[in-house]
Amino acid sequence: MMLAREWVAVSDQRTGFGWLAAQLWGVRVLIASAVFVGFMMWLAGLHLGWVSFTVLLLVIAGLLRTDRRMIETGRTMATAVVPVAVEPLFDPQKIELAAISAVLGALDAPAILLSGRETIKLQNRAAEAIFGVIPKDSDLAGRIRAPGILDMVRDAIAAGQPRETEHAERLPSETVYVVRIAPLAEKTGEPLWLLTFRDVSQARRIDRMRSDFIANASHELRTPLASLRGFIETLQGPAKNDVKAHERFLGIMHEQATRMSRLVDDLLSLSRLELRSNLTPDQTVDLVPLIAHVRDSLQPLAGDLGVEIALDLPKHAVMVNGDRDELVEVMENLIENACKYGQEGKRVHVALTGGSDAPVELSVTDYGPGIPPEHVPRITERFYRVNVEASRSKKGTGLGLAIVKHILTRHRARLVVKSEVGKGTVFTVRF
Repeated sequence: MMLAREWVAVSDQRTGFGWLAAQLWGVRVLIASAVFVGFMMWLAGLHLGWVSFTVLLLVIAGLLRTDRRMIETGRTMATAVVPVAVEPLFDPQKIELAAISAVLGALDAPAILLSGRETIKLQNRAAEAIFGVIPKDSDLAGRIRAPGILDMVRDAIAAGQPRETEHAERLPSETVYVVRIAPLAEKTGEPLWLLTFRDVSQARRIDRMRSDFIANASHELRTPLASLRGFIETLQGPAKNDVKAHERFLGIMHEQATRMSRLVDDLLSLSRLELRSNLTPDQTVDLVPLIAHVRDSLQPLAGDLGVEIALDLPKHAVMVNGDRDELVEVMENLIENACKYGQEGKRVHVALTGGSDAPVELSVTDYGPGIPPEHVPRITERFYRVNVEASRSKKGTGLGLAIVKHILTRHRARLVVKSEVGKGTVFTVRF
């Protein structure tokens, strides 16, 4: 029996003989009973043909019964398997959120992923820097208190279309965002919306500066032009034969024309500097003789104003990388401004320190009325004046310190301004 069981077990079920052997092995008890019944019939004297026929019928009936039982068992197993719910190995929605999170993490602009119920599903690091870490499924209105943004989000979700608005924050500094919400393609059944914040503060400031510059330049040119036109009309009309009026008016006209010429020269200088702002100078300049040269050239102006220019220069050479003509323009602007606007102090002190391996610093100190602290951050803007009338009376164009800032930016240097009302101002250039 053990040998027969092993032989059946190893039989190839794919062959006809193997299948028959397996079926016969399954009804072995029935076959043994049929053989026993046939033997008894033969002993009883029945014909051998009838005996064989009876045994064969019993075996066939047993085989048919075995097949029916196997079919019913298969049906029962199929019926039992169908209602079983198989839990998927991966949640498609979680996979999609993970992919979206990876994309948002690569963005440098703040971005928040919302559900159709206005709850927050994800946020990137840029959004965390602005709004802090927001718990998942938090309500958007609990974190963003801007009615304009919330109304835009509700309108977009209701209409199923992208929306965009502009939002300004006043604290801690003025910041302007273009806020946009747009739907994402639905793959998991739940609609998702992407809320992004694009910082346009710098662009807005540049636009405002450009418009201010055009307005200021137009105003600065319009004033002397109007003055010239008025004097010309006067000379052609009522003062046509007045020699004294001719002399006085022609002097004023020359002064206004000179003012326009200075303004145009400064505008052209600014334009040239902006075109070369990314080009670092490749020359080497000794500042010691340069400062002495500027002092000598401004000595007549200082004498007319009653101001003494005192120099404190080292004995050794102080070399810096720079353009000689541009550095002369920087020093002329700073020392001339100190003489004009610090005239009350009667003294301007120019000091140069550093050199060799030490950082180089040039300081220009006046002892005049000083600059109020609210004006200091803006004095390098174009056409910005602390005192408009005083600046114009001293023949200033309002562009001198803007030119200084652009030159120093090109030279990779810094301008530091310290002032105290009633005591004076110190302009320091750090190379």
